[in-house]
Amino acid sequence: MHSIDASRRALAIAAAALAGFVDAAGFLSANGYFVSFMSGNTTRLGVDLIEAPQVALIPASLIAGFVAGVTGGAIIAAKAGERRKVAVLGLVALLLALAALCRMSGAQGAMLALLVLAMGALNNTFQRGGEVTVGLTYMTGALVRMGQGLAARLMGTGGEAWSGWLFLWLGLSVGAVGGALGWTRAPEATLWSAALWAGGLALTARRLPAA
Repeated sequence: MHSIDASRRALAIAAAALAGFVDAAGFLSANGYFVSFMSGNTTRLGVDLIEAPQVALIPASLIAGFVAGVTGGAIIAAKAGERRKVAVLGLVALLLALAALCRMSGAQGAMLALLVLAMGALNNTFQRGGEVTVGLTYMTGALVRMGQGLAARLMGTGGEAWSGWLFLWLGLSVGAVGGALGWTRAPEATLWSAALWAGGLALTARRLPAA
């Protein structure tokens, strides 16, 4: 987070909040599986293989879909060049809108597939040299970096950027609360809100200097 400017840090936090929002909605709709947190799905896969092999295909499919989303998003980011943020976030908005349409038509499986594709693609928003610089749908790395930064601050050896990772985690956490609240009250509106949110992020990214 310390390697990007303030406007891009704000965009990253807002995108992480979107990831938390969608993941909470997906979690509630998928009986405890995730659409962005693949570490959790990997653990569920291991447990399901032992306790309920007949449902192990669910987390396996979600993991495969996430990888497909990352792959597709990476290709689009590479093709878009300096405007990759706009292209990736536009793709995410489209996938979320399609997921909302599937929800309206009762196509639960297709909805989950589109949500997981969107969350995989989202991680290509921040890249340098083809590598992800800020993971937006998983926070373990962010918490590790925050802890390392705090340790450096306590020892007087640096670590000034630790708060950036804290705000990234808070963004996802607040988004998750909003997604859970929205899904329990108005599921379809929640997905449309997520699509509009992603579209708004794409418009915001368009205003940023190319990088």
